[in-house]
Amino acid sequence: MTPRADALRSRERILEAARSHDVRALRLNDVARDAGVGIGTVYRHFPTVQALVEALSVDALVRLVEAADRAAAEPDAHRAFRGFLDDALTLQLQDGGLEAVLTDLARTDPVVHDECAAARSRVFAGYEAVLSRAQRDGVVRDDVSPAQLQRLLCGVEHAVRLGVPGDRDLLLDILLSGMSPDIPASSASSAAARPAATLG
Repeated sequence: MTPRADALRSRERILEAARSHDVRALRLNDVARDAGVGIGTVYRHFPTVQALVEALSVDALVRLVEAADRAAAEPDAHRAFRGFLDDALTLQLQDGGLEAVLTDLARTDPVVHDECAAARSRVFAGYEAVLSRAQRDGVVRDDVSPAQLQRLLCGVEHAVRLGVPGDRDLLLDILLSGMSPDIPASSASSAAARPAATLG
């Protein structure tokens, strides 16, 4: 077996071991132990925890792109939009590091970073395509941007993690209702202009 094949095998063992850990609390020493490799081997492949998180999230990013493709193939714009958000939320809840990769992709290992950056660009293009279609077909208000939509979905992810899994569908429904064109943009500003209610 060539050294290159050995290196690839070690990398896959490291990734497999890392998937069994909470990605938000990854420790390279723990991953090395579970993978049955030395810590130096882990560092050669993933010099930082962030580099390992990025590598773990590549698969989820690819599945997000596939979710956008499914939405594009759905004839009904409302079902397409909801289905995409539902898929995206599921992936973010399954992959605790996905949010960080989507919102703050640090430059670590160049190979891993480039792979993540390319996948992330395709994800953002998918967000834009799904949202533009929903807005064009009157499903979503016109003043929501793809970046805002992505951050709103991260907010729902956090809310579900803070509560219970059963909150998921309700919170997603609330997000969709808040983006409805039936709620004019002026209503939010007028509500903000009203004096706050006092207690007592």
